[in-house]
Amino acid sequence: MLLLNPGPVTLTERVRQSLLQTDLCHREPEFFDLQDEARKRLVAAYALDPATWSAVLMTGSGTAAVESMIAGLVPEGGRLLVVENGVYGDRIAQIAKQYGIDHEVIKYEWMQAPDIDAIIERLDGGTFTNVAIIHHETTTGRLNAIDRLSRACAERGIGLLLDAVSSFGAEAIDFDGGGIAAIAATANKCLHGVPGAAFVIARRDALAKAANRTYYLGIARLAKLQDERNTPFTPSVHAYYALVEALREFEEEGGWRARHQRYAKLAEQMRSGLASLGMASALPPEESSVVLRAYRLPAGMTYEKLHDALKAKGFVIYAGQGGLSKELFRISTMGALDANDMDRLISAFVELVR
Repeated sequence: MLLLNPGPVTLTERVRQSLLQTDLCHREPEFFDLQDEARKRLVAAYALDPATWSAVLMTGSGTAAVESMIAGLVPEGGRLLVVENGVYGDRIAQIAKQYGIDHEVIKYEWMQAPDIDAIIERLDGGTFTNVAIIHHETTTGRLNAIDRLSRACAERGIGLLLDAVSSFGAEAIDFDGGGIAAIAATANKCLHGVPGAAFVIARRDALAKAANRTYYLGIARLAKLQDERNTPFTPSVHAYYALVEALREFEEEGGWRARHQRYAKLAEQMRSGLASLGMASALPPEESSVVLRAYRLPAGMTYEKLHDALKAKGFVIYAGQGGLSKELFRISTMGALDANDMDRLISAFVELVR
């Protein structure tokens, strides 16, 4: 069964076999060697300076990392501007509300790109310490343009908190040229690991000012103890094995730029094949991530019928979210997939719609 959903991904055999390594106590030096390697490789994935940036590991899904970032890196007494143009922007707003963080939401339709000029104007009209935005809004496959917003945040001394859960490892992220204070991401998307290991990569000066709103996901404590080769709780050890093996494979294959190129070719192959069958992309390629694209459902076919027919042929696709479930389906090109897989998937579509 090939997974074309936006995580978890189809694993390489190498990463799958890494799960069979020896059982390991998380209080032994061998585990801390593993943790250190994961943290070092995460910082190196975008050639970051480890004196400036710290990778903070945690056990949980990508949402755990986002929650840890928002709850910890909006300082006490801080104020957050949340940019929302999909499900995951709304999720950040819910997290802020749950923790009682003073925040404001600037909301756009799910198919709409954020208006960066309007966001910057709002920053100048308020007293915000942080902005949170989704990089790749998986709801629609849109890659939100963040570079100008990031520079504007840097100019105003505002920390940008970036949900990079489904972009880290495959899309460009300008860490040093703007106002990014932290990003949140996970092992089981563009890095091709397994669910259970998530992380925040944060500026060390932002970690030094972190708030203490949450217990298990408290980012300041996690960062401090991991720097000391320690851990406050029992991590998902085997997920860490897989993350390290996936990061080794990631580096050997050429890093995020090579992964971007690979995904882009597969995404274009898929877009072209579906277009020939009359299934249009929901967004133009230049506005989309290479990681995932959304497509219009064929006339007269429900998502459920399409999903079940493709699953019977060995392919798992993904529904649109919310009200878009009746209009769209989504296909991700993450994981151990190649051009032959896309050809077989397009052939399966041909059988269904012609």
